[in-house]
Amino acid sequence: MLSRLMSGSDRSLDREFNCTVRLLDDSEYTCTVQRDAKGQWLFEQVCHHLNLLEKDYFGIRFVDPEKQRHWLEFSKPITKQMKSQPPYTMCLRVKFYPPDPAALKEEITRYLVFLQMKRDLYHGRLLCKSSDAATLAAYILQAEIGDYDPGKHPEGYSSKFQFFPKHSERLERRIAEIHKTELIGQSPETSELNFLNKAQTLETYGVDPHPCKDVSGNAAFLAFTPFGFVVLQGNRRIHFLKWNEVTKLKFEGKTFHIYATHLEDQKIILTYFAQTPEACKHLWKCGVEHQAFYQFEKSSQVRTVSSSNLFFKGSRFRYSGRVAKEVMEQSAKIRREPPEIHRAGMVPSRSCPSITHGPRQSSVPQARRRAVHISIMEGLESLRDSGHSTPLRSVSNSNSFLRSHGSGAEGGTAEFSEDSYSPSDSMLPTPVSSDHSDQAQARHTNGPRSIQEDRGTELTASDQARPLGVKAKGKGSRPGKTQSTQRSPEEERVNEFICSLARLFLVTLALLFALLLLLIVLTESELDLALLRDIRRTPEFQQFHYEYFCPLRRWLACKLRWMGGHLINK
Repeated sequence: MLSRLMSGSDRSLDREFNCTVRLLDDSEYTCTVQRDAKGQWLFEQVCHHLNLLEKDYFGIRFVDPEKQRHWLEFSKPITKQMKSQPPYTMCLRVKFYPPDPAALKEEITRYLVFLQMKRDLYHGRLLCKSSDAATLAAYILQAEIGDYDPGKHPEGYSSKFQFFPKHSERLERRIAEIHKTELIGQSPETSELNFLNKAQTLETYGVDPHPCKDVSGNAAFLAFTPFGFVVLQGNRRIHFLKWNEVTKLKFEGKTFHIYATHLEDQKIILTYFAQTPEACKHLWKCGVEHQAFYQFEKSSQVRTVSSSNLFFKGSRFRYSGRVAKEVMEQSAKIRREPPEIHRAGMVPSRSCPSITHGPRQSSVPQARRRAVHISIMEGLESLRDSGHSTPLRSVSNSNSFLRSHGSGAEGGTAEFSEDSYSPSDSMLPTPVSSDHSDQAQARHTNGPRSIQEDRGTELTASDQARPLGVKAKGKGSRPGKTQSTQRSPEEERVNEFICSLARLFLVTLALLFALLLLLIVLTESELDLALLRDIRRTPEFQQFHYEYFCPLRRWLACKLRWMGGHLINK
């Protein structure tokens, strides 16, 4: 009896497992999950724990053993999406950034988006000028510690707080100045809303970058925002396509294609290469989901899309949630007392340190802290160790972004740029191992006429999101690359059609060969299997055998004997 009870208990344990979800304030929610439970069940449990109704903006992210990040699909069982054994650890993150955070119905939703944006600022995903960085940090300071109090906040108090991995003392003083003079009396709710309104004006609002390389081997980052598809390279946004301009997203293996129509029906094809097929598929699925969420007015308009137009190849995927307009309409119907918010400003954070952690640990020596210049590109490079979609091996390029003032590289100093700001030395916001994959090998090929933003425009908050200018060939191409390597859309479609026909022909031949082998086994072999015996006894097979196959066999035998005799006589 005892052994039966123990075996029954073991079977019960096999049918369920523990799952831990790390929330945006870095607290953890742990629950027991049935083995056949779908992702929707876990997401509903987390939202119930947070008392969250406007939940369509959020998602659950996890990392597989190959260090590739994924969004949990709610329509599939959890265990079928995991490549490792339980217990599982995942993270709640903002998946679809609201186009207008101020339009969110409930304060709890705005607070969670605020936590995500604070995390983005710390990890270098939210790029801005140093003046904007000071304003954003001051809003965080006001939201978490309240008004400036000389008794509690001595001179230099802002240096004890860490909003970015690295910043200068000049920026610290500016943060304290704004906090002391401009934000007096603001409640945490007001400061958080002001932070979101300011962050929304930045070009990198809502960016979750996917690292790639262009045709010249330069690093680039692809991202999907509430307003469209963007490509960041260096400290500039080199491509921007509105969602209604993007006509198709496609991937084949490691290759990712963006088809778009821009400026008087001009057709554009942008091509990038990911490190692995899994990373490329993740990029494609993110793009399909974002376009469906922001572009369509009703979820019934969303269709299943294929990753390729070719026969017998490609993945199929359909976004199954509500779209942004439906989410806003549903939010307007919410009628309840605002839930209580437990702000976590004093809770230590694993990946985005609380501003109350004590003295800031700068990675730059004290003598040089004041003179550190961090470029936009360095901030993007730091995303390889951050929360972007494909973890990569970190590569330091900081030397190329230091502006020296002096006779030598060691003796000179560098200056913080007031034109652009980007934090670096990012830390992991999701639970991944310290070792990272190799750099994503990618290639960026434009069509005969591509789009390019003005080279002199930097990522500033005052710049408006606008379509990019047209140019024939990407700047910085290698000398060995000629225009002949860039295929036109018509040539690509012809090549795809030819490859598709060839694949169809080969598959047809293979099927016919398989049918011929099965026919020979049925008619000529002496195998006495039950399946073959049942087929042979059917009237249809007997009729085919005696009326068609036997005469055909006799005719072939006669022809072969005639050919053999003819060859012998010669």
